[in-house]
Amino acid sequence: MPLININKVDIYYEVHGEGKPLILMHHGMGSSKMWKKLLPGFLDRYKVILYDCRGFGQSDKGENFRDYYRSKEYIPNSVRKLSILLERLDVKDSVYILGQCEAGVTGFHYAAENSDRVKAIAISSTMCCGKTGTSQLPQPSGSKKRPSFHDAEPEFKKKLINWHGETYAPEFFSLFMEGGGAYGSGSESFDLRDTLEKVQCPALVLYPDRSSLFDVEQAVLMYRSLPAGELAVLPYCGHNTYEHQPEEYQRIILSFFARHS
Repeated sequence: MPLININKVDIYYEVHGEGKPLILMHHGMGSSKMWKKLLPGFLDRYKVILYDCRGFGQSDKGENFRDYYRSKEYIPNSVRKLSILLERLDVKDSVYILGQCEAGVTGFHYAAENSDRVKAIAISSTMCCGKTGTSQLPQPSGSKKRPSFHDAEPEFKKKLINWHGETYAPEFFSLFMEGGGAYGSGSESFDLRDTLEKVQCPALVLYPDRSSLFDVEQAVLMYRSLPAGELAVLPYCGHNTYEHQPEEYQRIILSFFARHS
């Protein structure tokens, strides 16, 4: 199993294909396995690099992961880990980045801090600003308590087990429901706009019009904050754009990257 030790934490990664480097970054409940069905469609043009963030998928949690996950150090540390990963993999060319939902936050921060290293970035279903936390998540009908892994839909539980393993999936779900990660614990308002203004590379905002989490207005706010932004909206599409409309999702992203090759 390919692992790179970064600051005493083993990070799982994969490298596939040849060409310009494309980094696929998983969302806040997933792992690199979420890209499995779309991966072949990227390999004709790109060398694809996937990895699991600390505490996700096949990467180690490290010490005090719960505190780390809920801390303000989560984003800057995630950006540093991406920088170190690319350095260790000897990636010298400027990269393309694709981030789904929460990964877009890390991706934009990386692009803002490394303008000479990013050719173009595409994100989908990422929040721009507002109040975060588990209050945004759909609750079981009539329930007043925080949902447990047991309450989750069978198909969703199956995904979590695939992404994180049968043993860790319930623990991970519980941690996620407490709040944390790139969007924060929900104790403060989240606002990405100052960071977006510093992103100099071409940036695609790809959004669904029927997300259960974020209104499509979030996409417009994000697009207007980007110096070189482009906006695309997927009609009749739910939050997980890569699952709900995979062919159109990939077509739009490949077309965007090709325009900025």
